[in-house]
Amino acid sequence: MSKVIVVTGAGRGLGTDIAREALAAGHQVVATGRRPEEVEKTLGGPQDDLLVTRLDVTILEDAEAAAQATVDRFGRIDVLINNAGNLFTGYFEEISPAQMRRQFETNLFGPMNVTRAVLPIMRKQRAGHVITITSTAGLVGMEFTSAYAASKFAEEGWMESLRYDVEPYDIHTTIVEPGYFRTELLVDGSVNWPELSIDDYAPRTAPRIEGMKSMNGKQPGDPAKLARALLTIAQQEKPPLRFVAGADAIEAAEAKATELLAQAEASRELGGALAYDNAHA
Repeated sequence: MSKVIVVTGAGRGLGTDIAREALAAGHQVVATGRRPEEVEKTLGGPQDDLLVTRLDVTILEDAEAAAQATVDRFGRIDVLINNAGNLFTGYFEEISPAQMRRQFETNLFGPMNVTRAVLPIMRKQRAGHVITITSTAGLVGMEFTSAYAASKFAEEGWMESLRYDVEPYDIHTTIVEPGYFRTELLVDGSVNWPELSIDDYAPRTAPRIEGMKSMNGKQPGDPAKLARALLTIAQQEKPPLRFVAGADAIEAAEAKATELLAQAEASRELGGALAYDNAHA
């Protein structure tokens, strides 16, 4: 069944693949980006089932205007895919406070802005699906990714809780946790290196940056296949609350689950005996 699908960050990388695959599958697509003329060109020019509109996710007014434009053109919004994001990478002390805030503005408050603009429409419809792309870094903290992981962990917590807010209105939520996909996350414009430099970290920082640069274009995941998988999920009557995408992501999720269970068990004796005694309650 054809759906009206809003895709953020559609001008490059995975967002472009999602928009292309959705159009090919017969959906009506709202492709958003900060430079709409480039988005439209990337997707092959004007099309009957395509609306291209400006959206900087960090600006709530942009999100509200994009949501209204969608309803004006297609009458409804069935699926929102929060895809837009960027990467600030580096050791925590070398990430400036301003960089940390910018990371959260895009990766957390950005999708919150767009979802805030779309939810009133979905509630009125009593139907909808919010799909938010986080990362394996939203499950597992790794070296050199404190800012990115922090924003993605926060995004996960928001989405897990949002589920309960919107379930009564027949609105579904899905968290997507991709592993390494051959998107444009590691290209200039999406990745941001640390602004600060500390001598103690210097011997580790340069090799890390070079290592990340060398990964670009060699990631194992195919973003077109991921896009098609997301469209499959968008068509499901009962979509999953969480979709772990990629063999590497599944392996990381399994390892984290095992680690959490082991930590909970190790905490049982000391952590499980912290309630008030009945006699002193």
